[in-house]
Parts: sequence; structure tokens; C-alpha cells
Amino acid sequence: MNRLLVDKQPPRREVAHIRVEEALRALDLYVARRGREEVGAAFEECESVAIPAPLLPSNGRWAQGSPLPMCVISATATCKGGTMRTVLAACITMLVLAPAAGASELIDRNATDVKLEVNAQGQALVTYRAQGQLKRVLSWSAVNAIHPTPGERQIEFRLDYSGGYGTYRRDYWKEFRDVCRRYDGPRLGWLVTACKAPDGSYWALQSWQRALPNYGVRATDTQAVWELRLSHWIGELPVLDVKLDWSYRRFDHLYGSFTYKDRGVFGFRSTSGGQPLDTFGRNLYLDTFDSAYGSGWERENSFLTHRGTGVFCYGFYTHGPRPVGRGTRYRATIIGPGVTPDIVWESAARGAYDREQDLEANEEQRGLFKNDRLCKAN
Repeated sequence: MNRLLVDKQPPRREVAHIRVEEALRALDLYVARRGREEVGAAFEECESVAIPAPLLPSNGRWAQGSPLPMCVISATATCKGGTMRTVLAACITMLVLAPAAGASELIDRNATDVKLEVNAQGQALVTYRAQGQLKRVLSWSAVNAIHPTPGERQIEFRLDYSGGYGTYRRDYWKEFRDVCRRYDGPRLGWLVTACKAPDGSYWALQSWQRALPNYGVRATDTQAVWELRLSHWIGELPVLDVKLDWSYRRFDHLYGSFTYKDRGVFGFRSTSGGQPLDTFGRNLYLDTFDSAYGSGWERENSFLTHRGTGVFCYGFYTHGPRPVGRGTRYRATIIGPGVTPDIVWESAARGAYDREQDLEANEEQRGLFKNDRLCKAN
């Protein structure tokens, strides 16, 4: 592969073929994070991607933050059935794609042999295997989160998928000295590994299946991937408060709030389908256990916390031809704000309807929902 042009040089016509995941990482340097997700969706079930050679580094290491060599990036994927898909991304300075939510950072998918190291400079090195390759990702410059603020971006990591070569122009990972100590922080769901840095902050890697389809539908291989997510924080964690009661006396119902430092976690813009269109929005991913969908855990649904409040509510109703997803237990996972960890809640179902308990829950909901237009006690 040819070196990424950082100086003005005439474009060349040759094309280099690389793995799909490497193409996504290259595009990720130039496209807002939401752009990467859209590009990734376009590349599903594709075997290889072709990117114009001027966009590729000669040593296979992507230089984080390098300037655009061309005003338009073009990537063509060879997909099953012989179809070709082309993805175009405008220059960063002219970018109109909405960014993804800054969050516990998605590092990779279906990672194994995961190792986390942290040096005295506050950088983390994540080493793992994925797609049959040994990979190293250097991360730095982010801790905790900010509260939702119009016109601002949520805190996010800087990532170097070359293990530091793109940043320092040498095999930085070879000289990386781990000083992280045994983890003694709060219990985390989906935990792979974690440690405590000398400055008292915590780093953690979590892995879970965020992309599962709703209503117990069987997942494709793409939907069933386990995402490896990195977080870094000091002090208190976000709080996911979930309560259970009944809706219309016969359906299981849950409600609650997602807060960070006593303030709601929410976004300002989203699609009609509930996909955040800013760096603050958060979806809650709800699972049901031993339901009509089948034995074990299945994805029930995912939905946004509400703008301005961070509250939410959900009833286990019918959804088209799918049965009611009422289970014996429920579990919810939500991506933390900024680079804080993902938070997990789990509880047994409430069981048979109890009028007194339901009235108490409705009274609590009236207070919780007083500033919310979407949730009502019933």
C-alpha cells in the first residue's frame, strides 16, 4: 500500500485492496463517527474494499489526524453476488454527516485474547486478536463526560490503530510500560478487564452484543457481533435507575432515568427510528429472559432516553406479528456518557398484578415524569 499523502501531490489512479475492517478504520479518520457506522452498514457481507491509493499508508499504519489528500474519499466494496457498492465522504471541512454519540469507545468486534495496559502518561494500549490478526490500539486524551450541551461535542478518545506508529512514527507499543494496578473500582457488567491508573482513574474494557435485532428475531452474524468498548473515568459512575410495575393491569412495564452527576443523560436530535444524531443521545438496550421468544436472553427493544430529562418508559406489548416479550427476568444495558463505562441493570419480573404496588408506582411516576411529555402513569 502507498503512503498516505500529507503534502500536496497529484492524485494517482492505482487502487489498493485491503480488508473491510481496515477500510473502515481509514475512513474513520475522515468521516464523522456516524459516517463510519453508515459506511459499515453499506459494507455488510462484503469481502474486500478498494480505496484510491493516495489514501493509503505504505506501512499499513493509519496516521491519526492526517489532513485530507483529496476532497472526496471513494471506497468501493466487492460484495456477495458480485455487486459493487461505492461510499463517498465529503471533506471534513464540508462534512454534513451527523456524528455518532461520544461514548465508551467502540474498539473492535469479536475480539479475543484482550489485554489492557496503561502507562504513566495516561495512555492506554489495547492488544487483542480480531479477524485473524493481532491488533494494537493506542488511546488517550479523554476521561469522564460532560453534561448535554447544545452545540458542543461529548468527550471522546483519540485512537491510533497502529499501536502508536501513526502518532510517533515508531513502534511505540514496543516501549510501552504498563503501570496500571489491580482494579478495585465499582462492579461493572460485561467486564472483560479493568485496572487502576497511578492517578486514581480507572480504565475498563467491556464486551456485549449491542446490535441484536428487536423482538427476539434471530440475529445475523453481523448483528450478533460482540463489541469491545473502552472507558476511562474517575469519581462517580452514571446511574441507571430502573423500576418495574404494570401497564393497564396486564402488561409488564418499566420506567426510570439515566443520570450522570445528578443530571439527565440525553441527546438533542435523533432519527424517527430513535437513532441519536448528536454525541449526547443514548439508547437503552432491553433484554428479556425465558420469554415467548425462546429460552435464555433475547433482545426486546432499544429506545432513547428522553430529551431534557433522561427519563424513559416502556411497556411489553405486542409488536406486529411478534408475541409479547414478557419474561421471568429483564436486563438493560446503556452506553455511558462521554467515555464512562456502559451500565447494566437486571431484575426479576414483578409477576402477577398487585393493585397497591401499582398505585404506589404510578404515584412515583407522576413525580418522575412531571417535566416529560412522552411518559405518563397508567
